[in-house]
Amino acid sequence: MKILFFDDFRLGVLVDDHVIDVSEVAEGIPHAHPQDIMNQVIADWGTYRGLIEAELTHGRAIPLQQVRVRPPLPRPTNIDCMARNYMENGTLPERPPINAFTKTPNSVIGQGDTMILPDVAATVFEAEPELAVVIGRYADNVPADEAMDYVFGYTNLIDGSARGIPPRQNAFYQMKSRGTFCPIGPYIMTADEIPDPQNLPVRLWNNGSLMHDFNTNDMAYSIVESIAFISSVHPLEPGDIIATGTNHRGLHAVMDGDVLELEVGPLSRLRVDIRDELGRTWPRETRLDRAEAGLEGVSPQLTGKYAPAPGAEA
Repeated sequence: MKILFFDDFRLGVLVDDHVIDVSEVAEGIPHAHPQDIMNQVIADWGTYRGLIEAELTHGRAIPLQQVRVRPPLPRPTNIDCMARNYMENGTLPERPPINAFTKTPNSVIGQGDTMILPDVAATVFEAEPELAVVIGRYADNVPADEAMDYVFGYTNLIDGSARGIPPRQNAFYQMKSRGTFCPIGPYIMTADEIPDPQNLPVRLWNNGSLMHDFNTNDMAYSIVESIAFISSVHPLEPGDIIATGTNHRGLHAVMDGDVLELEVGPLSRLRVDIRDELGRTWPRETRLDRAEAGLEGVSPQLTGKYAPAPGAEA
């Protein structure tokens, strides 16, 4: 099932090219925020699944192009992101140490929204395409061999990054938790529809050009290992997100006017725009392009505020 929010955060299910309005089944859920509705539906899925399936037969069907699709998890309690979690197409000699970081829930945006590049002295802005796991029930110190029992479903996620903010030794929070830096969606696909999440193609296009093309089978630490690790650090709640990391070879600078489209397996395309009021520019190259050319580091800023002076070290 493909569950989403639309328009004024009405609960819906995507069926072919129509959104079925199933918000009636959620009318009795107490909520101060739409996230409360989705959390309850996820936590009590055994009840709500039957109610939603019944509603699909007579709920109002609206053409997808006539609705505004909203983030399916507009303010999750936790967004945990696996760090350096790909073997870079098998080129790494060994797995990096397992690690993760958090993004603020207020960084979430959705389908058709805009990621805004802030006025900060970042060396480059990048957008990391990832498979996101949606947690289905309270998870605390989950053994790896039980981890899939805690998965409700999956969605697309883009991890926005403002790299190189000074001081570089202490800037991870500023790099990852910017407002608008966590696009997700367009919907949550329930786990029963993805029998093998560990073998999904991950593709990201920028202005129609394919920039990322890798597979989730290249993860250094699998989904079950990631759930076990993160739940050993802190408990997870229904509706929380684990972003499973990215292959860095396709990372590249994003800039004003770019249109990003992410598609992980059958999860449809998540489309977001990039806006930079400063109009900064970078070369159109990936990290793999630079490595193959014998160049180190990320792409240097070419023009605009914070661009290095000619002859200066980036």
